[in-house]
Amino acid sequence: MSWKDFFEGIQYITEEFLFWPFDALRTLQLDSWWLANIMTWIFIAIGFVAFFYWMKQLKIFNDNGEEDRTSTSHSFLQ
Repeated sequence: MSWKDFFEGIQYITEEFLFWPFDALRTLQLDSWWLANIMTWIFIAIGFVAFFYWMKQLKIFNDNGEEDRTSTSHSFLQ
């Protein structure tokens, strides 16, 4: 067995097995654009939820006065 066979085996596993969900989404795109982009919509939804959770936590710390607002590096941050 040579190095070429080893890397061709990695190529085969990657193309034939690991990328099959993406191939299925690519063929699905011809029928339904919305279903083909379902992963994109899921990641956008996760991003929005994380953003709003983060903003809520920042507001909680801001309202409690726990934020250190001393300007030590730049005077324009006051």
